[in-house]
Amino acid sequence: MSLVESPLLSIRNFYKKYGDGCLFCTTDSESENPYMDGNRCLECGTVWACRNLNFDLYQGEILGIVGESGSGKSTLVKSLFFNEEPTYGEMYLASYRDGEQNVFDCSHQTKRYLQNHELGMVDQNPYHGLRMDYSSGGNIAEKLIAADYSHVGQMVERAEELLEKVEIPVARMNEPPRKFSGGMQQRVQISKALANRPPLLLLGEITTGLDLSVQARVLDLIRTIQQELKVSMIVISHDLGVIRMLTDRTLVLNQGRIVENGLTDQIMEDPQHAYTQLLVHSLL
Repeated sequence: MSLVESPLLSIRNFYKKYGDGCLFCTTDSESENPYMDGNRCLECGTVWACRNLNFDLYQGEILGIVGESGSGKSTLVKSLFFNEEPTYGEMYLASYRDGEQNVFDCSHQTKRYLQNHELGMVDQNPYHGLRMDYSSGGNIAEKLIAADYSHVGQMVERAEELLEKVEIPVARMNEPPRKFSGGMQQRVQISKALANRPPLLLLGEITTGLDLSVQARVLDLIRTIQQELKVSMIVISHDLGVIRMLTDRTLVLNQGRIVENGLTDQIMEDPQHAYTQLLVHSLL
């Protein structure tokens, strides 16, 4: 894979806390803090979901973010899609104002524009990402309308094209996703997320709750779509098997901090941090 020199996405000094914080927990230090139980302050109860995260994502790259429940990965991705407000931090998109505007500081209207035109999101739970009583084609049309499509014929054509790509029979385009299996629902959600041709696709723990054979099919589909469309992706998971199959580089999160990052193959073969070693050995 050939990476362009400038990143598509840059995250700098990203913090997210739940609570007011206090003198005992706001001091940022890598050393052990006796007032902290993991990422929770024993004095004020504030939870630091993410702390001082810095990373880049390049065009055509799949970046994995792995960590156990509570590591901060879901909070991070929700913030990147503007469904959460960061406490501090900067986010730059090369496709918006040449990557020179911190989009976290933009208006709600601008963030909505970026959601509709520059980003795609596939939620862990299809019930959060789809309208279950709309038709599958109607779900895709909803995203297209938000991205300023207005021609009905073009929207129908685009819906058919996307459903075929994710292996949903076009004959079922008018059926609501609630009638589909979990794996099919995820595939409809992927097609909806791709409808606006976003340069960046964010994927939650999309294989959670799926049978192993269905998981493999969904992951194969994601890899195929990425290779065909060259869309950049961020994939979060607690499952290193998913990360190994999909990603080029990986960030390892533990208690809200990046403890290791590098090429996925290198991390799998020679993990450096004790937490990463534990994750890798649990996979073996």
